[in-house]
This record gives sequence, structure tokens and C-alpha cells, in this order.
Amino acid sequence: MTQPSIGFIGLGLMGAAMVGRLQDKGYAVTVTANRSRPNIDAAVARGATEVATARDVAAASDIVMLCMDTSASVESRMRGADGVIAGLKPGGTVVDFGTSLPGSTRALGAEVNDAGGTYLDAPLGRTPAHAKDGLLNIMCAGDKTAFDAIEPTLKDLGENVFHLGALGAGHTIKLINNFFGMTVANAMAEAFAMADVAGIDRKQMHGVMAAGPLHSGMMDFVAAYGVDKDPTKLEFAIKNAAKDVGYYAQMAQDAGVDSIMSKGTLCALEQARDTGQGDDMVSQIVDFYAKRFNG
Repeated sequence: MTQPSIGFIGLGLMGAAMVGRLQDKGYAVTVTANRSRPNIDAAVARGATEVATARDVAAASDIVMLCMDTSASVESRMRGADGVIAGLKPGGTVVDFGTSLPGSTRALGAEVNDAGGTYLDAPLGRTPAHAKDGLLNIMCAGDKTAFDAIEPTLKDLGENVFHLGALGAGHTIKLINNFFGMTVANAMAEAFAMADVAGIDRKQMHGVMAAGPLHSGMMDFVAAYGVDKDPTKLEFAIKNAAKDVGYYAQMAQDAGVDSIMSKGTLCALEQARDTGQGDDMVSQIVDFYAKRFNG
């Protein structure tokens, strides 16, 4: 079976790793520059075709993939005279791998449908290191026929590929997942800072907590920095965590409900971001709490 041609927009850490994986698997890939050159140049050196606009990417591709930082970024690449929608092939499929607002996703889906294509949301779990080996978790949603058609390609990128229902369900689940994960991370970070205040050894406290039912991967990610000063176990920046939890809070507001738990998490993430820690990894928010408690 002939491989579909792929267009890819957003070659950051994750996107570049995904493009590398697609190239390893023999896909023809078309790219366009977004913010910086190095990852584009690397993809082109391996055989990717670079074009000037998102419209050109769509015109050259059976499947257009976006891996962008915000809903606003996705919308800017999708709409307008030089956007994906303007260049979409009849029957083309667009996949948003970023973490976006479900309402934005559904609106773009209607516009893509009007243009004769299909829009799928497919946010990702795991890290760029997993992406290089095709081991991502992919939370896809949208038209099932379109999903079935591109599932072999998604399975080249992901170890666990889910179809989660109607368009927007993937982004909804991802936002709930990230809200929960970032809330646990902040609780663990504050726990370490409180141990400092109380004169308790961080490592001993973690050992006790990890021996019980509270033990989790997220606990260990935060402990890797809180105890061992290694921030690399969870390569996710505080500024991105703040964006995702903010999207979760907005999603709750759009649904007419008041999220209680997200308020503290979002407050801490935004304050850490705004006081110079935006590019730090999430586990390093331990320092934010420690500084706050120590005055």
C-alpha cells in the first residue's frame, strides 16, 4: 500500500522528533518554517521538501500534521489566504497533535469539513525521546472513517493509539490529564518545601510517601529534582504547564462549571512563570514553593 504524503508544521522538540520518525519510516514529508531554522534544515538535509506557506504544505500533502504550542498558533496556520484550509486537497486530513482548546478544535473542524477535508485532534503523551522511536501515546478523536484511514501512519508514530470519539474528545481528555498531572506535581513540590520548613529530610519524606498508595510516576519526576536536582525526568516547561492548566480552566468555564482544584495549581504555575521560571521544567517548581515559604 502506498504511503500517504505528509505535511508537517511545527518542528519544535516534539515535532522535529516526529518528523525524524516519519522519515525513518520512509514517508515523503513537506515542511514550512515556523520559528527557527535548525530543525527545518535538519529535516531538509534528510530529504524533506521545504515550502513557503502552510497553504503550500497542504497542497502537497495527503495528511497535514500540526504540532503547535497554542490554539492561537494552530488557528493562525489553519486560516487565511496562506493557511492550511486554503490549500487543502479534496479528501485531505488535518491532524492537530498539540494541546488545544476543544472549542477551537470543533470550530476548525467545521471549516475543514466545509473545505472538503477532515479534521482530527490527536494530542500526545510521552516525550520527544519516545517520539524518535515511535512510542508516543496518541489520543485521537474525530471522524472514525478518517481515523481508520490514517491509523497505520499514527501507529508508526505511537505505541498506544486511541480513538476517543467525537472531535474535541482527545483535547478534552488531554486537558483533564494535564490538569491532574500538574496538580499532583504542585502538591508534591509544596510537600518538599513544607518538609524544609518543618526540618524534615526531603529524601526520607519521599521514601515514606512512595512506600504507600500515593506513589506515582509524577511523584518520582518531582522527587528527581526535589531530592537529586535532576530536572530532566519530566521535560515539560512551567510555561507550557501554565498554558495547559489555563486551557483546562477555560474549558470548565465554557462548560458553565467552576473548577475549584485548578485555581491553586494555575496560580502557582503562573506566578512561577512570571517570576522567571517559565523555561524551567515542571519539577523545578519546588524552588518556587521553597522561596515562597522562606520569605
